[in-house]
Amino acid sequence: MTASGGFTPESERVTRQLRDEIVDGTRRPGSRLVERELAEALGVSRLPVREALKTLVSEGLVTPRPRSWAVVREFTTSDIADLDEVRSGLETLGFRLAAQRHTREGLERLRATVDAELDAARAGDAVRARRAAADFHETVVSLAANELLNELERVLRSRLRWLLGQHDDLLAVALEHEALYQAIAERDVEQVQELVLHHLATSRSAALGHHAQERAASRGQDAS
Repeated sequence: MTASGGFTPESERVTRQLRDEIVDGTRRPGSRLVERELAEALGVSRLPVREALKTLVSEGLVTPRPRSWAVVREFTTSDIADLDEVRSGLETLGFRLAAQRHTREGLERLRATVDAELDAARAGDAVRARRAAADFHETVVSLAANELLNELERVLRSRLRWLLGQHDDLLAVALEHEALYQAIAERDVEQVQELVLHHLATSRSAALGHHAQERAASRGQDAS
């Protein structure tokens, strides 16, 4: 920590790197995060690693263990259902407000996220496509022009990014975002509401399907 109570640049860098590796799937659920090993791998002291792990625990991506290690959180079916319920409430409101309140500048930013996602999906770049998809959702919330909604989204941002990363059909997601963008641009609130409900349903199905595959793969490894 700095004297002012903020993170040092080093701990921010470590936090960002570990967060990206977890959300992108490089670090698998249940994998160990040991302070000493991470410090050596990242070329830093153990203090910024410790601060990073505390941050990731608070964000819901890491589960603490005794002493100086932790594990990447293994989301349960119940965790996914809880997160999906909260996300549905936030996004149903956020998309509707974005359609009503967006500015030209905000719409241009939203268009840029859709274009980036489409390009990445067509190129088969899963990491870039998923990050652009998350940027799309976060930009929609900013267009809603509701500060409390923005605060709630920031609290859940890492877990929402993880949830969005469970969808394997990158182009299908990008095309759903394209349709949502068009409805927002036209201020068609009714169409936005229809599309967002469909989008949430496909995302929910993808997350549960991905979770089932992960569980099956884990059981297979245990059996072998």
